[in-house]
Amino acid sequence: MKRNILLAASLALVIAMVGLCGCTTDSTSFGRLPSSLEVNLNSQQEGIWVTGQGKVAVVPDLATLSLGIEAQEATVAEAQAQAAEAMDRVMTALTDNDVEEKDIQTQYFSIRQVTKWDSDTEEEIVVGYRVTNKVNAKIREIDKIGSIIDAVAEAGGDLTRLDSINFSVDDPSDYYEEARQKAMADAKAKAEQLAGLAGVTLGKPTCISEGMQIPPVYPRGVYEGAPIPAEAALTTPISPGETELSLTIQVAYAILD
Repeated sequence: MKRNILLAASLALVIAMVGLCGCTTDSTSFGRLPSSLEVNLNSQQEGIWVTGQGKVAVVPDLATLSLGIEAQEATVAEAQAQAAEAMDRVMTALTDNDVEEKDIQTQYFSIRQVTKWDSDTEEEIVVGYRVTNKVNAKIREIDKIGSIIDAVAEAGGDLTRLDSINFSVDDPSDYYEEARQKAMADAKAKAEQLAGLAGVTLGKPTCISEGMQIPPVYPRGVYEGAPIPAEAALTTPISPGETELSLTIQVAYAILD
């Protein structure tokens, strides 16, 4: 019995050793002793990889207003009629201030029940209906933003809702070209420094990838239809400031020696 067990254990050991030898590949010699382990790196892992960044400060030339109307009444018909009339006045205020119709796009429209908890019946009861209609309006004349906001607020009255202002650049192509040049120069400078520190000669780029981003600028504050004093004659002050266009480039450089 002991002899049979010993024979079975020896056979299992031989099979395991044969299987281990069969796993040997050209790229990694797993069948060799640890002292002779070899690993061939993929070509995409070779060379010097760096990320260059280019930044350009730009003055926004486009503002996008997210605005609209919100009305609440006892019935859907009443709420919808009130919202429609107010929104029509808002749209007229926008077009009268040289905002083109193609630059006004509906973003959200809803009709919802308004409910409250009735402690007597211990259930939700409907107390009215709320109609919300919101649009995005592109303002291409930056210096008119304040006056346009005032005109919209006056047209919509207490139903006016102004959610946000987003400043951006309408055509950033030229700025991207400048940022791209800065990013490539930054990448090359980093690669040259790394090559010098490593004592190797830097070769030509073998791989280049690009990413870009224009961070939007959102002034704080949301207009919720607060009444505008009759004596207020000043235009709402809005400053676009500057925004930073950022572009990153990842570059792989070959190593010559």
